[in-house]
Amino acid sequence: MQGLMMDFPLTLTHLLRRAEAFFGDGEIVTRLPDRSFHRTNHRETLSRARQLAAALRKAGLERGDRVATLCWNHHQHHEAYFGIPCGGFVLHTLNLRLHPNDLNYIAKHAGDRAVIVDRALLPLLEQFREGTEIEHVFVVEDSYEELLATADPADWEDPDLDEREAAAMCYTSGTTGRPRGVVYSHRSSVLHALGVGSNNPLGLGFGIDDAVMPVVPMFHANAWGYPYLATMQGAKLVYPGPNLDPDSLLENMEQERVSWAAGVPTIWMGILARLDAEPGRWDLSAMKAMLVGGSAVPRAMIAAFEERHGLRICQGWGMTETSPVASTATLPYDLAEADAETRWDYQSTVGFPLPFVEVRARAGDEDVPWDGEAMGELEVRGPWVAAGYHDAPECADRWTEDGWFRTGDIVSIHPRGFIQIKDRSKDVIKSGGEWISSVELENALMAHPAVAEAAVIAVPDEKWGERPLAAVVLREGASATAEELREFLAPSFAKWWIPDRIEFVAEIPKTSVGKFLKTALREQFAARSEQAQPAQTG
Repeated sequence: MQGLMMDFPLTLTHLLRRAEAFFGDGEIVTRLPDRSFHRTNHRETLSRARQLAAALRKAGLERGDRVATLCWNHHQHHEAYFGIPCGGFVLHTLNLRLHPNDLNYIAKHAGDRAVIVDRALLPLLEQFREGTEIEHVFVVEDSYEELLATADPADWEDPDLDEREAAAMCYTSGTTGRPRGVVYSHRSSVLHALGVGSNNPLGLGFGIDDAVMPVVPMFHANAWGYPYLATMQGAKLVYPGPNLDPDSLLENMEQERVSWAAGVPTIWMGILARLDAEPGRWDLSAMKAMLVGGSAVPRAMIAAFEERHGLRICQGWGMTETSPVASTATLPYDLAEADAETRWDYQSTVGFPLPFVEVRARAGDEDVPWDGEAMGELEVRGPWVAAGYHDAPECADRWTEDGWFRTGDIVSIHPRGFIQIKDRSKDVIKSGGEWISSVELENALMAHPAVAEAAVIAVPDEKWGERPLAAVVLREGASATAEELREFLAPSFAKWWIPDRIEFVAEIPKTSVGKFLKTALREQFAARSEQAQPAQTG
């Protein structure tokens, strides 16, 4: 048919050119290891990204070659986010918190030919480099600058990329087996940025007058896409570098007038504790909201931030396989001005899907109703959802025959589409044939004023198959008994949901991205007696 639209390629080169043309003076600020601040802007950073693309070509890398990064969040890493894919190469972010054995496997499996690495992380690189295909090592503080000096920004030529070419790749954390590689195309990365930008979380918007601080690591699912979204929108970027302690983050938020910050719940739990300890110390009046994902956000934390500090939390959901953001807690017009209790109920869900992402919940071969009660495994599909893993045909069963991705998350869906994460399929507790949500129990326990963190796991039970056990970390100076905590839970849950055992621990082990590492807890407690332990104080 004649007269159709232009076939305009959706590639990251367009975001590069757009930011240079319209948002060149927009700031990019990095907190350096010595805690000082480095300042540059989109124009200079993207000019250096062009240099990087040309220099990698001069160094002998070819189109489609994987270039790894082993870096914290900083402006040079941002350059790599654009220079590598806009040169026709594939950005491969390595998770510096993984074990060297996993990193060795990942670098070999991906076929990395080069790596850009922070000097402080060179010892880690040396622990896993042997046996990989890595030929070139560029150290951010010295040889990386030497690499850039071999080229001029004008040497960069648009490689005329196909939007379906690989732009980046990231591996899952591998907590239940070998890490799996997910490859993001230019098209999926651009559409993901558009989708996240369009969902208008909490009705607060995200645009050129904002300053965003991605606390979520750039080595974890492309920092949830915020480097690309902020560049597309012309927003100011504030990168925290390796300084992720609550005081440093709060100083960044105050000094740089941060309006959006993104990170996992454990980050915000630490910040909440500091704000409670010294209310009024930091001026956070520029903050619109904190974007929180990676694991379920306790409703009590959402309420505490708003009630005590006037700060709002926007929860989202996604996975490495979904680029990663697939839903955010957007409040429709009739809920945005609702009373606080009603809003917190909806904000404690992960919201509803971004445009072009579709969801369903399945129990066996049947869809479960959207009634807010029935539970099933969440399945998703959309233009930034992976269609398969890199070189892992044995994992094809993660996709249904009709093309949906099986997430492994157990959910219920509200009639208006709000998704409530109940559990991971591997963590849900099946007691006497009935499901118990560990996430709901955890969130309820963390609403107790004496509880800092709580993780709930299944332990074997001779009679019921499995029973819930709660591992609890108490707040400094606080005390509680197991019986007190059970009494606290009793009004909200059926009696058979209440954990038989509550264990008080000094800390809860966490994964490389800050989620509770329940496999370690199961190993620690499953072999012990199933009999409930005596009440204790912490």
